[in-house]
Amino acid sequence: MLKAGIVGLPNVGKSTLFNAVTRTRKAEAANYPFCTIDPNVGVVTVPDDRLQTLAGIAKTSVIIPAAVEFVDIAGLVKGAAQGEGLGNKFLSHIREVDAVVQVVRCFEDADIHHVAGSVDPVRDIETITTELVMADLDAVKKRIEKGAKDAKRGDKVAQAEEAVLKKLEPHLDAGKPAITLELTPEEKVIAKGFYLMTSKPVIFAANVKEGDLAGADTNPYVAKVREYARTHVSCDTVVISAQIESDLIDLSAEEAKAFLKELGVEESGVGALIRATYHLLGLRTYFTAGEKEVRAWTIHAGDTAPKAAGVIHTDFERGFIKAETVAYDALVSCGSVAVAREKGLYRMEGKEYVVKDGDVMLFKFNV
Repeated sequence: MLKAGIVGLPNVGKSTLFNAVTRTRKAEAANYPFCTIDPNVGVVTVPDDRLQTLAGIAKTSVIIPAAVEFVDIAGLVKGAAQGEGLGNKFLSHIREVDAVVQVVRCFEDADIHHVAGSVDPVRDIETITTELVMADLDAVKKRIEKGAKDAKRGDKVAQAEEAVLKKLEPHLDAGKPAITLELTPEEKVIAKGFYLMTSKPVIFAANVKEGDLAGADTNPYVAKVREYARTHVSCDTVVISAQIESDLIDLSAEEAKAFLKELGVEESGVGALIRATYHLLGLRTYFTAGEKEVRAWTIHAGDTAPKAAGVIHTDFERGFIKAETVAYDALVSCGSVAVAREKGLYRMEGKEYVVKDGDVMLFKFNV
């Protein structure tokens, strides 16, 4: 299962957010740096309203959603690349995840200490980015040095790696994350093998106070984060209130909905963050639906029908014949499988078919 790491400076709401997305209280949330030392890991279900609709059509009460793994990583401080604070440990944990959710504090609170003494989300983002870039630059320089002899000797693989590394070095040296460097598809494959932290896809979680969530669009801190994300990293920003979600953990679904309605919002933003992170990881969902259960299956964007079948069981992929497929919207518009079949909306797809997010599928195989 792919992992998303929750990172940020100390006291920005990382552990509170982790508790919220995992619906637990596994991570200690306290008003001092490094209350998270060893990373907490939690499997998180992906909110998807389509499942409930499909369950109604299939006449089943059993729903199994998709899931993704979140990791709560120790807070970073300036100088982490040189081992300050828990720098080395922090960096090693980031290398092990597949995408980064950077929590940014977008609220004032005199009772919650900020390591820099004031709230400035752009400065906070740049502090973390700088530390990760510096660590990546060090790794690139070492790799160039290590492979120099092989490249000089004419080793084709070493030469190809060196060419990409020498593109990365000045880019990182300029303080820019690896993910923003333009590379050819072939170069991207090579760069992936370097496991650079700034090459991982990122999303910003702008954490606001309970009373600010409904009016988040007018929050100047949120506006700054969105602008930075758009112009510097070309990534998304999701507004969340980790504290609200933390308060909702012990409430029933009905109580939580009423609580959020009083605040003037549909959700705290955590559901949107989980869905955005799922897509950030390159994951997509297809469904199977029957009287026994409705289930969301996780695939990678671009997966073909046999690959999707293999998620259920390797025998399905090995003996794949055809996939009976209907688009979610088409099935819902018909209201039943029978009507969808009558209208010819069910298709028989072969081995080359690229599964689309929301496809409802039934596989035919022979082993």
